Formats: sequence, C-alpha cells, structure tokens
Amino acid sequence: MLPTTALPADLEAVTARAEAAIRAHADACEAAGDVTPEAGAALRASGYTRLTLPREAGGLGATLEQYAEAQRRLGEAGAALALVLAMHTHVVGAAFQGRTLPEPMLTALAGASVEGRLVNALASEPELGSPSRGGLPRTAAVPDGDGWRVTGRKTWATGARGLGLAVVSAATPAGEVARLLVPMDAPGVAVEPTWVGALALRGSGSHDVTFDGVWVAAEHVAPPTPTHPASSAWFWTALAATYLGVGFAALETLTAYARERVPTALGAPIATLPRVQETVGRMAAELTASRALLTEAARAWDAAPGPEAVPLLGAAKVHATNAAVAAGDLAVRTAGGAALLPTLGLERLLRDARAGLTHPPADEVGYGGLGAARLGVEARR
Repeated sequence: MLPTTALPADLEAVTARAEAAIRAHADACEAAGDVTPEAGAALRASGYTRLTLPREAGGLGATLEQYAEAQRRLGEAGAALALVLAMHTHVVGAAFQGRTLPEPMLTALAGASVEGRLVNALASEPELGSPSRGGLPRTAAVPDGDGWRVTGRKTWATGARGLGLAVVSAATPAGEVARLLVPMDAPGVAVEPTWVGALALRGSGSHDVTFDGVWVAAEHVAPPTPTHPASSAWFWTALAATYLGVGFAALETLTAYARERVPTALGAPIATLPRVQETVGRMAAELTASRALLTEAARAWDAAPGPEAVPLLGAAKVHATNAAVAAGDLAVRTAGGAALLPTLGLERLLRDARAGLTHPPADEVGYGGLGAARLGVEARR
C-alpha cells in the first residue's frame, strides 16, 4: 500500500483530536440531521481550525499535501463532520495563500481560527445553482453609511448552526459580486432547517441561511477581484481528500466484515472466497491510485503554486469522488443484505460518497481541464 504522508507532531495532534471528535459525535449528528451543540463544541476544541492558517498568523501552516492527508483521515472518520472542518480550512488556506481578502478580513479569519470559531463561505443559492458555473447572486449588498446591508438566502451552508462567521457572496448595485464577512449571531441572520431528511451527509446540517438587512462594516467587505488559483486548489483538495476518506472507510468496513462473517454453509469467513478477495483488491487498488494522484497533485502545487498546478487537482477531485462511489457500491454488493442495516455502516458510506459528485468540479470539467492543459488549448465548459 502507498505510504501515507507523515504529519509533523503539532498537525498530527490536532488531526487526531478532530478524528476522535468526529467518531464520538457522528452517530448523534446523523440521527439529529444536524451538527449538535456538543459536536460543534468538540470540533472547535480540537484545534483543527488552525491547521491551514499560516504559522505567522498563529496557525499550524499545513502544506496542501499535509492538508490532503489530514482531511482524508477526517473523511474516513465521518464525512458529514469532516466536511464542516473542510469548509473552514479550505477557506482559510486559500484566503491566506492567495491574499484574496483585505487585511481586516484576514485578521478576522485568523482570530476565528485561533479561537476555534468555525467559518464557511456561503455562495450557493436556489436560483443560482453552483457558483462555479457563473451568474450573479440574488443575495444583495447595498451601501449603508459606513457599511453595507445584506439581504438574501444561501443554500447548502455546511455546519450552519455551528458557524461563527460566514463569507457571503452578494451582488452590489453596480452588478458586481462582493464578499462580506458576516457574524452568524448578527441581527437578521437566521438558519432554516432545510437539510432535514437529506439523502447524504445528514449530520453536516447544511441548512439554508437567510439574511435580512444584516449590517456589515465596510472593512469586512471584499471588493470584486479576479479568481485566484489558490481558491480552487484548496477547495478541490478539501473535497477530494474528504470523499477519498469515505472510500477508504468502505474498504476497511468491508474488510473487517469479510474476516468476521462465517456463513454456516461455508464454514469459513467470506474473506476466503475468490470473489470477495477480488472485490477487496479492486477497491484497494482504485483507492490507492486515487490517493497517489491526489498526493502528487498537492505536492506539485506546493512546489509551484499557480494556475499550471490546478488542472491536476481538479482531476484528482473527480477521480477521488468516483473512486469513493465505486468503493461504496462494491462494498454494499459484497456484504449483501447486512449492508442495508445502519449497524454495519456501509449504507451511510454509500449515501455519503455520492454527495461528492455534486461538488465542483464536475467530471467533465475536472478531466476536461487536465486534458486541455495537456493539449495546450483553452478548456471549454
């Protein structure tokens, strides 16, 4: 098997604490269909919010390769809560490496990360769909004295009830897109429980958030800026690693079950059956290949961060999410009826893995971008 990326002691410590917090609270959050207060407190206390914050700002300064390994381990512990931490850490990592926000906003993000307050970027809307496809948000920001007021609705706000701050995309009167740093306890902010009964990631509490004339100080408003490659690099790595962890969880679950399951007609563990051995081998090979691709892509970014390193990260994301989906499907097929019960855990992994397909980049964009780069032509979408 491929050796894992070794984490420095301080990164290892916060990753291990976050893993433990996720394993301790995943079932309760799944049952509640939300991030419980206890789970939110445990995530904040883990110290993982400092992982991608530069050391000079009080963080742990993880490289993208180190981040990929840490986040993969969290995904294996439990996708829903891992994604809550993924959203915080990719926002912070990209903002600081790309300097994509004004200094007062970076200072606020650093303070939140050190204090353990969770952050997410809220961009998706009911009418807009995926922000990666372009379009102007319906959420509006209008000047008001020495600040701005925000009104609108955002969907898929992962970890909504546990967030301390949100970076909210909104349209200005000039028809441009600004980003505003909004405290989630500000007057006019409300969480609507729209995530109840979700197919996957039930414990992520990815509810809608509404903003009704929420006032934001001018220093916490980022004017329109060109997209920085760091934004895609950190976001796609966060997704690839989290869902790759789900795939490895399916592999480990099936492996343990195959060793223990002894049908009376067989008189031996099903691990002795050639078909089961082949299935486990296929899963292990595909997941290991996906991890190698992600590691190589992240390492290439760390060596030379820039637009040339982004296409391989996009391909790594779509490869990882598809590998996780395939692993979940094979695991359920092989385990049989036992996989349909929540006690084994495969049914949750099957559902959670499929959520990875809904995140950008889509397959045609991820693979198409890498293909275009290899061909030396502009990517078409």
